[in-house]
Amino acid sequence: MTAPFASRLLAWFDRHGRHDLPWQHPRSAYRVWLSEIMLQQTQVATVIPYFQRFVERFPDLASLAAAEVDEVLALWSGLGYYARARNLHRAARELVANGVPESADGWAALPGVGPSTAAAIVAQAFDERAVILDGNVKRVLARHAAVDTPQEAAATQRELWALAEAVTPAERAADYTQAIMDLGATVCRRGRPRCDACPVSEDCRARIEGRAAELPVRRQRKVRPVRERVLLWLEDGEGNLFLEKRPPRGIWGGLASLPVCECDQRDDSRLTELGLQRLGEWHSLGGLRHAFSHFELAAEVQAALVRTAVVADRPGEWYAIDRLVEGPPVGLPAPVQRLIRERGASAFD
Repeated sequence: MTAPFASRLLAWFDRHGRHDLPWQHPRSAYRVWLSEIMLQQTQVATVIPYFQRFVERFPDLASLAAAEVDEVLALWSGLGYYARARNLHRAARELVANGVPESADGWAALPGVGPSTAAAIVAQAFDERAVILDGNVKRVLARHAAVDTPQEAAATQRELWALAEAVTPAERAADYTQAIMDLGATVCRRGRPRCDACPVSEDCRARIEGRAAELPVRRQRKVRPVRERVLLWLEDGEGNLFLEKRPPRGIWGGLASLPVCECDQRDDSRLTELGLQRLGEWHSLGGLRHAFSHFELAAEVQAALVRTAVVADRPGEWYAIDRLVEGPPVGLPAPVQRLIRERGASAFD
């Protein structure tokens, strides 16, 4: 008789699971919560160095809540999906004001924490049974039960939640939660699943039916539209670069960025908005492309020497280029940070 799903998975986890992740030592509610937010749509290997730098600067909830959001965004630079960082900061202040919840419902009420993330926090921080359904778990369960309807469909989501509820054990909640995430990340992978190493392959319908590669089913992705923009590299002639503070919502929300134009702004109207005056001719620094979840950015980078034209509140500040290369004091979008580091110096040397 085949052992229960959870028993086989836990036995595999004891031998092959990940037991040395930095948020596991110690496995406090704060560290687990931080890791789960960082791990949303991001792989473990990418998250680890960010997590380590983050907890070095913000070792506890109080230090994070007391920080300015710009410092939080600076440490988040390059990790992407910056709404996570803004929500993390808001949630930290709510937690300091109201206390740390111990229920999944309490965590799910916080900014940026959905039902599955809330369950993962409760299971790992408090070792309480809670049912998770992140991307890795969906893939494991969809293959094991041969769920062949599109994952995005509401009926499929209900079916997967029911399957997750059925296999989640009452004991060893923290270990089971980590185990099923590990299985999806390292064995039941999106491409080339390692069915020969899977502890639950004996009764996995996708393996039995030879359908592991085609499951789970996803709706065909639409072709991402391309948005053409111009990014302005504006220097003052003394090694300083002007960066514009982006609005708190939307793409690159709250980050410092090269000013963005809808089209080629050689009429200098964009500079007037920024309180700047051009001193020389525009010249191109080449192109930049960056893929977002719903569109692709194709930008030309135009450089000019400028000076402050008006003493007024501007939506941005000057930063030393060498300081931005060494370690930005503000949050930067990944492609902008990469561009600055690749250039490494003034565009006019």
